[in-house]
Formats: sequence, structure tokens, C-alpha cells
Amino acid sequence: MTDAVHSDIPARLDRLPWSRWHWRVVIALGVAWVLDGLEVTLVGSIGAVLERPDTLGLSAAQIGWSGSIYIAGAVIGALLFGRLTDRLGRKKLFLVTLVVYTLGTLATAFSPDFAFFVLCRFITGLGIGGEYAAINSAIDELIPARVRGRVNLAINGSFWIGAGLGAALSLVLLDARVIGPVWGWRAGFALGAVLAVAILLVRRNVPESPRWLMAHGRADEALRIVEAIEAEVRAQHGPLPEAQGRVAYVGNRRSPTMREVAHVLLRRYRERSVVAVALMVSQAFFYNAIFFTYALVLTRFYGVADDNVALYIFPFALGNVLGPLLLGPLFDSVGRRKMIALTYVLAGVGLALTGWAFMMGWLDARGQALCWSAVFFLASAAASSAYLTVSEVFPLEMRAMAIAIFYAIGMGAGGFVAPVLFGALIETGSRGAVMVGYLIGAALVIVAGLLALRYAADAERKPLEEVAPPLSSGDSGH
Repeated sequence: MTDAVHSDIPARLDRLPWSRWHWRVVIALGVAWVLDGLEVTLVGSIGAVLERPDTLGLSAAQIGWSGSIYIAGAVIGALLFGRLTDRLGRKKLFLVTLVVYTLGTLATAFSPDFAFFVLCRFITGLGIGGEYAAINSAIDELIPARVRGRVNLAINGSFWIGAGLGAALSLVLLDARVIGPVWGWRAGFALGAVLAVAILLVRRNVPESPRWLMAHGRADEALRIVEAIEAEVRAQHGPLPEAQGRVAYVGNRRSPTMREVAHVLLRRYRERSVVAVALMVSQAFFYNAIFFTYALVLTRFYGVADDNVALYIFPFALGNVLGPLLLGPLFDSVGRRKMIALTYVLAGVGLALTGWAFMMGWLDARGQALCWSAVFFLASAAASSAYLTVSEVFPLEMRAMAIAIFYAIGMGAGGFVAPVLFGALIETGSRGAVMVGYLIGAALVIVAGLLALRYAADAERKPLEEVAPPLSSGDSGH
């Protein structure tokens, strides 16, 4: 079928005023990041507990391996489910990935030994990685263009609400007066699964992306969904403005092959791909370098007791949540390129200065935590803008796959290398050696910010189809 269909559906979605319907979508889909934050922090907070002989009796190396295997699962899950999200639709996959996550985290609660625990972490990672691809695609395609930046940043920043929740849960559940360490860690994972089931019930009511339906020749379904959304928004806000502009779709187009995906990433949008790699790798290295070694720095250099480490996560999480919330609107008003560059470069400078103060011995544990909170106020907005960038600057038919590829590269490079490198630097016991690691992280984000200033797309307040025309539209060839 080669006849192009000219549709005003993207324009109809973009001109909608913000409504209760949009809030429902954001809450139902955005909770994926809360769950990821909960998982990562819970495991970090209970690491010492899992070494006890009356729990799983793991070694420090086994705990490290479980973290790496979780990340490996997330990378594989992103690539596998990202491909399926483009082929089968956003809705099918954002339901499937949440079920995978739920089963993985519930099974973790019943782990009898290391082998079972690590398998469950891998399955949980598969679900979380798939969530990143399916959710970012759906959110960008359902949220009006004029607020896409701030909404996307706020949702990605909600990882740290989950991190705070994970820290709080571990403090409460591991307390001998509540449940205690032997059973508390199991209860933490079980509660994660309960939260996921509640979200699954809400998520069932989120519709398929009308944009995805149009690209796959299902115009009637897309129209029905948009009319239902408009009816609900109209009931809240009254008459809606006229939709301006149409997009051409060649209906029922098959999903692009991996060769076509590679052509788009490496040839047509080469500069965007370079920026995406730089943003994702540098933020993953930056985050994992600090966050995965946060407890080690506090205990080794500042003498903080193991059971008090979780308390220091709260100011860190607060800075990370507030950054995207407060700076997010500027990504829509000031613009993507300037704000990405500003947050990346300032986060790098902040890390270098904090590292210098750490090396000189000018900080105590509380001062270190406050400095990190300030640095990550900027870094969290920067990292969230990386996810925003990879989700909005590539064509509709391969959006989820593009997110998955850059997520995998970022996590693979930054996620694996940083914890290993910093673990080794901290083992030396030298503040100067750790400072070298901080300088590497700072240099990476500053270079990425400067690349974004030069080459990033001006995507603010523009329809997705204007930022990157669909492969099935008349404006774009192969």
C-alpha cells in the first residue's frame, strides 16, 4: 500500500490543554523510573545484610556481580523489548515489561541462594530496560509538544523518588523492631512487586499511541482514540482550538530492518547520534561513578557506620528530584541546546570542585553529602535531558529502538566501567586517586555539553514529526 494518508492526528494531540487525562498517563507510565530507583537503592542499602550468614551469606564480589547482572539484564531488555515496541506497539510492551519486572522482583524476595538471586536480578533488569524503551516512546507521542521537555525531565527525575523510597524502606524494614534483617530484605522486594501490580491496573487504561497506529496503517483506531481523548479533555476545559497542520503517512509500512535503523543513525542523523552517545555515556559514567561508590566513600573516608549510609541518600535524592522539576520548564522556553550544554558543563565543573575539596580534606561526611546534592541538582536535569534527546530526535517507526540502542551504549560503557574503576581507586585508600576518577567524569560531561551546544537539535515546542519526519512520510527517503 503506497498511497499517503495526510493526517491531523499529531496536531490534534499537540494542541490539547493539559488535563486530568495527561496526569493519568504521566502517573501510569512514569512510575517505571520510581520502580528502577527503588530497586537500585534497595539492593545498595541491603548489600551488607545479604553478606550475613543468616540471610544469603553473599561475598562482596557476589553483591558486585548481582549489580552488574542487573545492568546486563537492563541492556538486553532494552534492546529486545525496544525492537518489539516499534513492531508490536507501545501499549502491548509497556504492559509486558511491567509484568516481567513484577515477576522478577517478586521472585527475588524468595531467593534461597546466590544463583537464584542473580537470575531474579537479571529478569528484573530485563523488565526495567524494556520499560525505558516502551515508556519514553509512549510519553513523547502522547504529551503536547509545548511541554514535552519539562514532562519528560520530571518523569526521568522521578527515579530519585524511588531511590528515597528504597532508602526509607530499607531503614524501616531492616530495623529489628519492625521486621529485622533476616526477613526485612525479602519484604522490601515483595513490596516493590505489590506497587508494580497496582500500577499495572492503572496502566491498562492508557491507550495505544495514535501516532504509532497511523504509521502502521491503523487510521480508524487512531482516530477513535484521539476522539475519546478530546471528548474527555473537552469535558474538563470546554471547546478546543483548531488543529493546525497535517502529516503524511504511507500506511501499513513494515517495521524498519536493523540495516535501515543503522542507516538512519549512522548516515542521515549522524550528528544527532554522536550527541546522543556523548550525552548517554557521560551521564551514565558520572552517575555510576558517584552513586555506586557513595557508600564506600562515606564508610572508608568519613567513618560513617554501615547502617547510617541510607540517611545520606535522602539529601542526594532530594537534589536529584528537584533539578529536573525546577529546571525542566527552561528546556521548553530557553531551548534544548542551551540548557543541555549549561547543565552538563556546570555539573562537570561542580564535580571537579567537589573532588578538589574532597582531596584536600576540607569536607566532612555532611559537607560531602551537601556538595553532591548541589552537583546532582544540575546533573539530574542533564541526565534526564539525555533520555529526552534520544527519545525525540529520531523517526517514529524506530523511536523505541533508538532509545534502546543509546541506553545500552550508555549503560554498557558508563554503567560497567565506572563502578569497577572507582572501586579500584577507592581500594588504594588515596583521595588523590579517587580525585582522578572524578576528573575523568567531569571531563566527559563537559565535552558532551559542548558537543550538544554545537550539534543538538532544536526540538523545543516542535511536533515530533517536525523534529524527525516519520520514515513513512513523504519528507523522508531511505
